[in-house]
Amino acid sequence: MFRFVEREKAGHPIAIMCRLLGVSTSGYYAWRQRVPSRRHKEDEMLKEHIMRIHRLSRGTYGAPRIHAELRDVHNIRCGKKRVARLMRELGIEGVSRRRSKGITHRDPRRPSAPDLVQRAFRAERPDQLWVADMTQQHTDEGWLYLAVVVDAFSRRVIGWSMGERPVAEQYTSLAFGKTLREAGLVGSMGSVGDAYDNAMAESFFATLKTELLDRQRWMTRMQLRAAIFDYIEVFYNRRRRHSALGHLSPIEFERRWLTTGRRSSQPPAA
Repeated sequence: MFRFVEREKAGHPIAIMCRLLGVSTSGYYAWRQRVPSRRHKEDEMLKEHIMRIHRLSRGTYGAPRIHAELRDVHNIRCGKKRVARLMRELGIEGVSRRRSKGITHRDPRRPSAPDLVQRAFRAERPDQLWVADMTQQHTDEGWLYLAVVVDAFSRRVIGWSMGERPVAEQYTSLAFGKTLREAGLVGSMGSVGDAYDNAMAESFFATLKTELLDRQRWMTRMQLRAAIFDYIEVFYNRRRRHSALGHLSPIEFERRWLTTGRRSSQPPAA
């Protein structure tokens, strides 16, 4: 109660607020004279860090990722429940992800690659398994289409392209298969319409939509292109913490793996 009075005293008489809240003015002034506890001082310091981390995450991080940032970057040890409590007091929260849909369609006239992955999106090193898909986002000028390639080992987006026309059938085209073979890659394709057969790419698109695309109205394709580029190259690959990677970013996860010297020469599958 007294914290509320302290916060609102600039706009309302203290005596009136105390009466309405059922507390005494003498109690309020006595509370003001008390020396803040060590716990209270630590909470206030933590709040400053939490607000800064939440802002740098573009308002996307919840308590688990903020907790990891406090530990790894600021060397601050505290509990996740404490972080969650302080976030509630600050009135901030992370964003919740929802399922997204890719727009890849198989051309029935063309043979498809076998399903070599079988939903086993596990890789022991970079460039062993890549997943790819397309999605779309509306702007006031019309649709913009985004295709991405994600490394299953680190969740890093290693390739992306944007355009004004959907060309999803290219993944099943003869030219695409020829390009894969010339690059030393092995193609794999799951069943059409089953999100689980391409769950990792679907997961990236769901994150993208939750943390960027669905948070504002896009006026032009150019505005959206710039925002997607910034999200992938500046935030997602370099800074965004992934729970599946021990709350490391994709680039940091790869960097730590490379320091172990575990490398292989096997060709990647795509």
